[in-house]
Amino acid sequence: MSEREYPPSPILAPSSPIIELCGVRLAFEGKQILRNLNLRVEHKQRMVVMGQSGAGKSTLLRLILGILHPTAGTVLFEGHDLFSGSRPQLNGIRGKIGMVYQSSALISSLTVHDNLALPLVELTRKSHAQIEHIVLEKLDLVGMEGTGKLMPSELSGGMRKRVAIARAMVMEPELLLFDEPTTGLDPVLSAVIDKLIIDLTERTHTTSIIVTHELASAFRIATRIAMLFHGRIIAEDQPEAFRASTNPIVQQFIEGRTEGPIS
Repeated sequence: MSEREYPPSPILAPSSPIIELCGVRLAFEGKQILRNLNLRVEHKQRMVVMGQSGAGKSTLLRLILGILHPTAGTVLFEGHDLFSGSRPQLNGIRGKIGMVYQSSALISSLTVHDNLALPLVELTRKSHAQIEHIVLEKLDLVGMEGTGKLMPSELSGGMRKRVAIARAMVMEPELLLFDEPTTGLDPVLSAVIDKLIIDLTERTHTTSIIVTHELASAFRIATRIAMLFHGRIIAEDQPEAFRASTNPIVQQFIEGRTEGPIS
């Protein structure tokens, strides 16, 4: 692992969340996906958003990235409305956010090295030497040193996830978004990726939002858990309090029961 030391993060007031969604609504062709959704994510939290398949979890991440525009409501990044400024301002905020996609989304025609280097080449003015240093550092950080010349097709599923995480970190983001990071992995590899997410975010003082429907991963990773149901956040708490929730929807989801308010 890299020996780079990250400085302590500044102490931030409780009133300064890194992400806040206020009364967000989103509709496609008249179909409501998100309905008056409110969510606040503080700096350095690992916020896990759980919910059924198709509940809108991935849509929520696309809103935070600024890829989708809400029908109503606001999406704030460190107090700044993502959609009230200019395109360069939005791109500046996007540069502070790293995304790890469910499928890893590595470019199959590029080597591991070039997958990581591409954002730096296209979005920064860093020198070749600086880019080389960052690529090697991030691969080392996720335990993938020495793999730069490999193609994505030569990697296992767990290795692709690690490379995808390394790529998401090359721009030194303040916020990391994970879309179902352990989907398709066996329980042991899932635990390895979960631990990597915890270690990296704690070491780099990075905030993370992880969407998943896998309970073991959710309770392992989270410092806070929210549940998305019918387009709203219906419950949010620390993991143990969330597990003990008396909300019948939360309890049915956690216990995996067929009987209950979730149809």
